Amino acid sequence: MAIAVFTLILTRNLFSVIVLSGIYSFLMATILVALDAVDVAMTEASVGAGISTVLLLGALHLCQSKEAKPTQKPWLPLAVSLSTGALLVYGAFGLPTFGDPAAPIHQNVVPRYMENETEVPNVVTAVLASFRGYDTLGETTVVFTAGAGLIALLRRRKKPESEETGRKDEA
Repeated sequence: MAIAVFTLILTRNLFSVIVLSGIYSFLMATILVALDAVDVAMTEASVGAGISTVLLLGALHLCQSKEAKPTQKPWLPLAVSLSTGALLVYGAFGLPTFGDPAAPIHQNVVPRYMENETEVPNVVTAVLASFRGYDTLGETTVVFTAGAGLIALLRRRKKPESEETGRKDEA
């Protein structure tokens, strides 16, 4: 994953960036499977490595294949990104140990999920469909909107002049 990220940073070819992003998403899905988060891994593989890659390739079809050179050095965005990363790492030190049964989430949220007040036999399905139903609906809406936007962009493409002149001559 680190190699994919560093290659993403250095490359200017947008096709390569899209393919590397898909590879990164696939590797992330693999890690999520190793962490026993199969439902999240399937979502990452289908949305991150699948749909997003296809939508970005469709958008690339409308653009040039090389990224434009920046007119100035991007020091401010780099500083903001590094500062945000440092704050996230600092905040992670205050988290409980991974898998700690005394962590607050295991004292409050997990018992409610395990009671499964929704009468759905599978805990994961109960969480995704009932407790996080609006979140899942929102994610679905975002993917659908991105696809509809891409279709709208592709429909607005101008026809080559030879096709347009041929139609005018016939009329």
